Amino acid sequence: MTTLASSPTLSHDPDEGPQGRDAVDISVLVPVLNEEDSVQELTTRVSAVLEELDRSFEIVFVDDGSSDRTPDIVRELHQADPRIKLVRFRRNFGKAAAITAGVAQSVGSVLITIDGDLQDVPEEIPRFLEKLEAENLDLVSGWKRDRQDPVSKRYPSKLFNWVTRRLAQVDLHDFNCGFKAYRREVLEEVAVYGELHRYIPVLAGRRGFRIGEIQVEHAKRRHGHSKYGWDRLYKGLLDLITVLFITKYNRRPLHLFGVIGLMFIAGGLAINTYLATLWLFLSEPLSNRPLLLLGVLLMVLGVQVLTTGLIGEMVTFKNFRSSDSYSIREIVG
Repeated sequence: MTTLASSPTLSHDPDEGPQGRDAVDISVLVPVLNEEDSVQELTTRVSAVLEELDRSFEIVFVDDGSSDRTPDIVRELHQADPRIKLVRFRRNFGKAAAITAGVAQSVGSVLITIDGDLQDVPEEIPRFLEKLEAENLDLVSGWKRDRQDPVSKRYPSKLFNWVTRRLAQVDLHDFNCGFKAYRREVLEEVAVYGELHRYIPVLAGRRGFRIGEIQVEHAKRRHGHSKYGWDRLYKGLLDLITVLFITKYNRRPLHLFGVIGLMFIAGGLAINTYLATLWLFLSEPLSNRPLLLLGVLLMVLGVQVLTTGLIGEMVTFKNFRSSDSYSIREIVG
């Protein structure tokens, strides 16, 4: 039987959760979008695994704007078992918002995130808990080493993970895997917005949380279709730039802006020095030289444009409020 040591002091009353509910050992957070064919089987399998562990638990489904019967089925499951909860969004707000809302409406000291499409195998949950406790970790991430997806998804994902691992300097193989186990304080302290959920290990690692990884089985999709397209790649790259900025340069932005500024100023000075040499020694007129305008623009405008964008990201991060990223229509349980 897997046992869990007491989690460090939480930022809220450990005996009460939303609406005065008693705390439980484990909260399983399941973001879902049009998964009516999967939620009942997922609930049955997760419940069986956690009952075998003899731990108190709840399963919180966060419906991210489904247009099928997914929320209706979860309501029926709640009627049969009050440990099944539903948080329903008014529209699609994205996975990061779903995780944030699930954390806010859950009461477990350990949080497990799992996708609702049955490609993550619920029977792996005890291994996450064992790893979390045996190595005194704060976060355990899954690694879908034998990924059961089309080639069009596998190879871009491998490239994405390789680039992220090198740039973020976090030794994980699969940042895209949604199957993870956390101690509650990780997700209460690390704010995620937009599409930054895949970078939670990076954000947590920068704050000093202890991170581990286990290989997990990945099943073939049996129902529905993937909700992610090719736009996930360029969005992921832009989000990685954001994460690197807010984790490495949030407290020392001049270390980044200074390098960029010096590069642009050096380019502008080189151009203008060249033109000044032509004017002084060869008496060439400069009034008709577009290169002069380029040199001035490099020195004046380049840094301004880049830093405005990055400072905007920093302001967004520092002033982020989780309640701004989603709107709840209904809470059951």
